[in-house]
Amino acid sequence: MMKEDTKMVGGAAMYPSKNIVENAVNSKDHTTLVAAVKAAGLVEVLQSEGPFTVFAPTNAAFDKLPEGTVATLVKPENKEQLQTILKYHVVSGKWNAKAFAKLIKKGDGKAMIKTVSGGTLTVWTKGNDVYVTDENGNSAKVTIADVNQSNGVIHVVDTVLLPKS
Repeated sequence: MMKEDTKMVGGAAMYPSKNIVENAVNSKDHTTLVAAVKAAGLVEVLQSEGPFTVFAPTNAAFDKLPEGTVATLVKPENKEQLQTILKYHVVSGKWNAKAFAKLIKKGDGKAMIKTVSGGTLTVWTKGNDVYVTDENGNSAKVTIADVNQSNGVIHVVDTVLLPKS
């Protein structure tokens, strides 16, 4: 059997042969994201064929939100709002760092990408770092890029991105 080219995220190996959910549940840095995906009823979607590109906020990213935000969002009555926020972190297709670099170069330093929720994210670089900016002007740094999955790719980010409300 061929050894898979894994990346370590949250203390766990991420296997390219596993889907986004199968890998994310093993990352100790993404327990809040996994809980939110479950509360939003999006597990089946993120286990489907895709491909998807996911900007995956860490637990520390969720901790930056105002106190009580996550607890409020995971309540059943806020399911639709939570789904919108989570889908705002997902782009159709498999966009690796190289593909984003081409788009950014073509866009003279910035690339606008449509999310699954219908919102827009702006991808740009500063030095060797890639950033994603939401519609409110908040920027997230990609801390681990190109975590390949069987149904897409994950880019770990340090900030939760929020659509215009």
